[in-house]
Amino acid sequence: MEGLFTLDNFITLAMLTLLQAVLGLDNLLYISLESKRAPEADQKRVRTLGIGLAIVLRIILLFVLIRVIAYFQDPLFGFEFSFAEGHFNLHSVIVLLGGVFIMYTAVKEIWHMLHLEKDDEITDGKVKSINMIITSIVVMNLVFSFDSILSAMALTDVFWVMATAIIIGGVLMIYLSGKVSEFLKKNRMYEVLGLFILFIVGIMLLSEGGHLAHLKLFGNEITPMSKATFYFVIVVLVVIDVVQSKYQKNLSKR
Repeated sequence: MEGLFTLDNFITLAMLTLLQAVLGLDNLLYISLESKRAPEADQKRVRTLGIGLAIVLRIILLFVLIRVIAYFQDPLFGFEFSFAEGHFNLHSVIVLLGGVFIMYTAVKEIWHMLHLEKDDEITDGKVKSINMIITSIVVMNLVFSFDSILSAMALTDVFWVMATAIIIGGVLMIYLSGKVSEFLKKNRMYEVLGLFILFIVGIMLLSEGGHLAHLKLFGNEITPMSKATFYFVIVVLVVIDVVQSKYQKNLSKR
C-alpha cells in the first residue's frame, strides 16, 4: 500500500492534471457553447450534470481501456481503392464520428446566425431537449477523453493516479465552463469566433482519426494536427477578431 503513495506518483498526478487541463480546452469550448442551447436558468445544471456524468464514465472508460486496450486498436475493417485506402479500428471510428458531429454542430449554428434564426429547440419537449444536450456533452466529453486517457496510460499504470487526475480535471472544467459561458454571454460577438474554433476542433479530430486509420488520399497519408498548430490557429483567429473589432469601432467614429 505504501508503494502506491510515493513521491513519483504525486509528481505524475501533477503532470496528468496539467495534461488534462491543456487537452481539455477544446472540450471546454464545446461544453460552453452546447450548454447555451438550454434555458438560461438550467445552463449551470446542464454543465454540472453533463461533466459530472462524463467524469464517472471517463473513469469507467479508463478501467475498461486498461483491460481491453487491444480491442480498441485491433482493425475492424479496411478498404483499398486507387485514390484512397484505410484500415479502421474502434478508436479511429469514434474519433472520426466525433469530428464529423462537432463540424456539423458548428456549421449548423453558424448557418442559424447568418439567417438570423432563433433556436427554438426548447418547446413542448423541454426535458427531452435538456437531456439531449446533457447527452451530447457526455458523449463528446468521452470522445475528447481518449487522448488524455491514452496519454495517462503511457505515463503511469497506477489507477488511482489516473482516476484522481480525471476527477480534478473534471472539477476544473465545471468551474471554467461557467466562466467561459459567462464571457460569451457578455461578449456575444465572440460566439462566432468560438464556433469557428469549434469547427477547427472538428478538423483536428478528423485528422487524428484519419491518422489512426492509416488513411491515405491520392497516395498522401493523413497526418494529425498537432496541439501546437491548433493553439497557433486559435491565437491567429483571436488576433484577427480583435483587430477587426478595433477597426470597425474606428470606422464608426468617422
